[in-house]
Amino acid sequence: MRVNTTDLQNAFGKYLSLVEKEDIIVTKNGKSVAKLIRYNEPDNYLVHEEARGYKATKKISYEEYLELVDSSDQRYELIDGEIYLLASPSFKHQIVVNEIAGHFYNYFRGKPCRSLTSPLDIRLFGFATKFEEDPNVAQPDIVVICDIDKVNEHSKYEGIPTLVVEVLSPVTKSKDMVKKLELYMKSGISEYWIVNPENKSILQYSFSAARDIENYTSLGEADAIESSVFTELKIPLADIFAGI
Repeated sequence: MRVNTTDLQNAFGKYLSLVEKEDIIVTKNGKSVAKLIRYNEPDNYLVHEEARGYKATKKISYEEYLELVDSSDQRYELIDGEIYLLASPSFKHQIVVNEIAGHFYNYFRGKPCRSLTSPLDIRLFGFATKFEEDPNVAQPDIVVICDIDKVNEHSKYEGIPTLVVEVLSPVTKSKDMVKKLELYMKSGISEYWIVNPENKSILQYSFSAARDIENYTSLGEADAIESSVFTELKIPLADIFAGI
């Protein structure tokens, strides 16, 4: 839209409303002299995974998180009132995810538990008694779900996974090793694997019923990881990292 300076001055409020829908070019003596555009608030609540060390300036509610998710085709996580915009995973990351997922598929086939890969929203609420008191939404790389009855009528999962796997990348390392470790532990998840493709290692955490670290194991490429929950679920790390 184009408007001359006189009309803009005489009906400034009108054009402020119109600029919500389209940019307005301001003209004087037939020449373009300015551009009126809609102002968008900066994403002060949004933490980009690529921006390590960046800190959100305010906590947001679950309702605000849903508004953002519903208006975007990006992937987000909500952890402790902060929104994380999820970066696109690398080729190496996906090779490792697929290798573990393949072993899980073969192991859980025909069993009551199911293994699933991201993107899948996992709603967690830590030590709180219900989700509304401490809403968190994570998208782990791989989850093992045994409470299939917690999938609601809208095909949304509302339970607590038994085992969670996160494959590290340089931009998610601190979140996966600190924030998510604490979140998964206090939310009642039984086992957590942190997989590092760079040094070909895995940190394996087992959590107690009291929601504390019960056991911790560091594994290298020559080792095999054996689940503390699922009998005979054992994978050589050499297999996991063979493709990278």
